[in-house]
Amino acid sequence: MVNWYDLKQLASTGVKTLISGVFGNFADKREFQAASARDEKLFDYSAHDKEEFWLDYISDLGDGFNPTYSMAHLMAQEELEVHNFKTKRGSVLIMGGDEVYPTPEKHEYDNRLKGPYFAAFPWNEAIKTDLYVIPGNHDWYDGLTNFMKVFCQDRSIGNWKTHQKRSYFALKLPFNYWVFAVDIQLHADIDEPQLKYFCKISEEEVKKGDKIILCTAEPSWVYKAWSMKNTSDDRMRFFIDTVIFGKSKKYYGRQPDDVKVVAILTGDMHHYSHYLEEEKVSGQLCHLITAGGGGAFTHPTHFLKDYEDQEVTRKLISEPFPSKKQSKRLAWWNLAFPFYSPHMVALFSVLHFLTFWLLLSFGHYGTDLVNKLGMAGGMSEISELFLSQLAYNPPVVIINLILLLGLTFFTDTATGKGSLNMVVGFIHGLVQVLHFYAVVWLYAYLTQIYWPDTTGVMYTLFCILMILGVGLISAFIFGKYLLFSTLIIKNHPTEAFSSFRWEGYKNFLRIKITKDGAQIYAIGVKQVPTNWKNAGASEKPCFEGGPIKAQLIEKPFNINS
Repeated sequence: MVNWYDLKQLASTGVKTLISGVFGNFADKREFQAASARDEKLFDYSAHDKEEFWLDYISDLGDGFNPTYSMAHLMAQEELEVHNFKTKRGSVLIMGGDEVYPTPEKHEYDNRLKGPYFAAFPWNEAIKTDLYVIPGNHDWYDGLTNFMKVFCQDRSIGNWKTHQKRSYFALKLPFNYWVFAVDIQLHADIDEPQLKYFCKISEEEVKKGDKIILCTAEPSWVYKAWSMKNTSDDRMRFFIDTVIFGKSKKYYGRQPDDVKVVAILTGDMHHYSHYLEEEKVSGQLCHLITAGGGGAFTHPTHFLKDYEDQEVTRKLISEPFPSKKQSKRLAWWNLAFPFYSPHMVALFSVLHFLTFWLLLSFGHYGTDLVNKLGMAGGMSEISELFLSQLAYNPPVVIINLILLLGLTFFTDTATGKGSLNMVVGFIHGLVQVLHFYAVVWLYAYLTQIYWPDTTGVMYTLFCILMILGVGLISAFIFGKYLLFSTLIIKNHPTEAFSSFRWEGYKNFLRIKITKDGAQIYAIGVKQVPTNWKNAGASEKPCFEGGPIKAQLIEKPFNINS
């Protein structure tokens, strides 16, 4: 699993996120795709001659081997029986975003995605299974350069064959069903060539009575419930009303309710949740499903809440996976933050060592500060000693401000309650600064009282132990801040749960389409196996392990209206 608090990883991902965010809109690869693939049309499966058509959906994969391979292995089975329901391998597999972590390097796609999927479902010409993919934000960090090479050049990922030339697509399915899968780039507006592509299909190909399953790379309804300032839901509504329904073109000559969006599938949040949206005027229902359990760390679910405005109501209609109770229990793993994130312990230790060295190198008292602190008679005298030293020590003041402000602005404000969150973030930064001085005083007190004659090697050893101790304490405080944030004020869902990289609670969707409608099977795995071993050759791996205990997250449900 990707260690998101690895310092090298943090720096690399941060730089690429910054670059993609700044320059992404100036180098929109979606427009280049449209220029190079002008004849891109819909992909037609409507002539499927069987009584049922199966479709698989998975998102947020390509992270740790155990969860990624486990889910690929399940989807590769010709039949999968779960809770006495027999499901069949999809003729089509849709990957709904974030196909690789942490950044879309070629070797990461090879290692974290293609490797496990090739091993789980080796190429077999006698079995035809197709693959269609939309990118998530992690696929966009290089401007889709490697995404295009992996998924848009008629290549195969194991036995799943790609066909698309662009990062978005439309599938015409049997029994009057469609899949529209959009590429929303990095939270940007949908590009004009993509709008024209879907407008043309909606106007010319979609008929009265057709039902559309929409795939996108972010759960806009969740983000809207968190913060009214989030605009992703507005963009999604615009796409549905204007592009799919053709509201601006008087519904393409149809009645407003002739075509229905019956479900929206997404990932981005690495859990499973099922909302039901009801339009207040028309009473139209739409299933909003987050199924981001393809292989990345588990996201919390106790953040989820219902939403209502003048136009729609959205309510959770089933227990999410993990349940809210299980989600809260998982959050307590943040108390082990120093164990999971030794790089952060090292960062805090180095930072505090530098601060300690500068504190004793400059200032009013210099190295004599330790002796004076050790003999100080009370809190007021200790405070006066520190303040006198800092008054002549600008480097330490600057480091303290960097730590304080850095941790304050680290605060997550995307989940709403921005002012409160910032106050808590400021308190966290202040505690980190003040606890350093508390440890310095304790060090001075112990050395002065118990080891006043300590010099040389022993003195250096005590310094090292003090620096390591203060680094561990800082990392522990950081973990407690994440725990408090996720449980009490409900922010930092990603930062808190990426810290301990939980492999369990994985999921994917299996959709059965017949003349009677479409039925969704939400398949989950609470705990993925960790005993996979390669029993094949290096060039043709075959992993043995398990068993994988699959379950239905909720009863199969229809999305017919």
